[in-house]
Amino acid sequence: MTAQLVSHTPVSGGAAAALTRGSVRTSVSVGAGQDARPPVRQRERAEPKHTILAAVDSLNVLSGLRKRLAAARRRIARVERRELREFRRWLETTTNLLHVSVLLFVPLLVGLVTLLANTVGAVSFLLFPPLASGTYTLFSDPEGQYSEPRTFVGGLTVGALCGWGAVEFLATVVYGVPPSAVGVDAGAAALAVLATGGATWVLGLELPTAFSTALLVLFTGGAGLAYVGGVALSSSLVAVVFVAWRSEIYEERARYLYHTTEADDHVVVPMRGDDAPKAAMFGARIAAAHDAGKVVLLDVVDDEDVAAAERESIRSDGATAEYVENAESSAEQDAADASARRLETQAARIETKVGVRCEVVVAVADGDHAGTVLATADEANCDLVVTPFEAGDGGGGLSPFLGTLFGSAIDVVALRSASDRTEWKRIMVPVRSASNVAHAMLDYAERLAGRSGSVSVCSCVDSERDRRRAESTLANLTETMEARCETRVSRSSVESFVERNDAHYDLVMLGASTDRSAASKFFSRPTYERVAGLETDVAVVHTA
Repeated sequence: MTAQLVSHTPVSGGAAAALTRGSVRTSVSVGAGQDARPPVRQRERAEPKHTILAAVDSLNVLSGLRKRLAAARRRIARVERRELREFRRWLETTTNLLHVSVLLFVPLLVGLVTLLANTVGAVSFLLFPPLASGTYTLFSDPEGQYSEPRTFVGGLTVGALCGWGAVEFLATVVYGVPPSAVGVDAGAAALAVLATGGATWVLGLELPTAFSTALLVLFTGGAGLAYVGGVALSSSLVAVVFVAWRSEIYEERARYLYHTTEADDHVVVPMRGDDAPKAAMFGARIAAAHDAGKVVLLDVVDDEDVAAAERESIRSDGATAEYVENAESSAEQDAADASARRLETQAARIETKVGVRCEVVVAVADGDHAGTVLATADEANCDLVVTPFEAGDGGGGLSPFLGTLFGSAIDVVALRSASDRTEWKRIMVPVRSASNVAHAMLDYAERLAGRSGSVSVCSCVDSERDRRRAESTLANLTETMEARCETRVSRSSVESFVERNDAHYDLVMLGASTDRSAASKFFSRPTYERVAGLETDVAVVHTA
């Protein structure tokens, strides 16, 4: 960077000015016989060159530092978003959500009760052990036998009352001493446990921690009645928090955590192959479950001129072939017109039969059909791709097109059709574990089945000791479903179970196994490959 200072000084008699770098000097030539005036000098201090270069270097350093900081912030933001997505996906498993809730709410509630005990003298620290264990029982198993708020509050309070009654009875009737003099008496302990068991049984308030509150009365001395009041007050506080958590968070976890519940209502369907119309209807029924649902029928062609002709035909409502303008050949004109008619007919059928908004898009593939589908989904703001299933060469594995889609960051459902049906009301969903794929399959199944259909959620186990765990997993998965639902656990392989029962269902939903490693797939092929001969439709689900 070069700085140049220019100064103009008026002089008389045709003065000539000479400029030099770093300063301004004016020299004047005066003709003979003319009055000479002293030259006018102006001194302006120019910035030294090294100062200017240092300033420029400082600006460059600051600019580079700002760029590095901005890049670091972007990387951190990407990592944070990725970690948040992974954490949310981890929370989708109900057992993980319960563990997090226990870690958050049990310490919080014990702290609140401690504050209450320090404020209200009636609340004794002796109620902490049964209260902490009871609170853990509530939040760790919110649908369990001992997780009713009425049972929790009633059981703890009845236990404390029975323990206080046992101490009062023995002190007054048997020993004839003040209750504070009874202490930790064996007879009082036995009587307290006996009374608690009988009372909670008769009242339907059986709770393990009720026996703890009954026995701890023996340590209160003469403050047994105050202890009973503290148990009732503190347990009611815990019950109120639990009821709010269960109704607003736990029972609504599908709305908060399962990403397909609020998403996957804009569906793009590549119209490829003979099964494309059925895939389009399948995608339309998934999208129609949401009020904002939309289906985009995508025709991908390799010739740009054909695509332009087809788009022109669609804009002209596809009435006649002569609306295709500037076609280079009659074959090109006929191909574009036929494709446009097919798309428009399918779109009209979907809108009439399903009642969901339908759009038609024609795109040029340039040799990459899968990439074109993904780009179109992004431009059309679609979050789900529904496509006909395509096997690889030789009938095994996946075609390159479907393999690319299954490796993408968008949800994909591939429909392998074995019938002419366009409604799927009886749906089987085999699941291996509680995962985001399992939740997505159940969400799609519920959308397809509607209120008049039914969903059967199944799991296969190797031994009988795994049955309870599988039943608990299925119960957690289906608790949030509103459709009619059943759960089944079978001691057989997945493929044999599906093959024995597929005739009773309209659709079988299977995971795409994209979360498994290549080595795992080598030793155990994905389920959809092992049940290739089913007589019912199969939907293979990939989640981003």
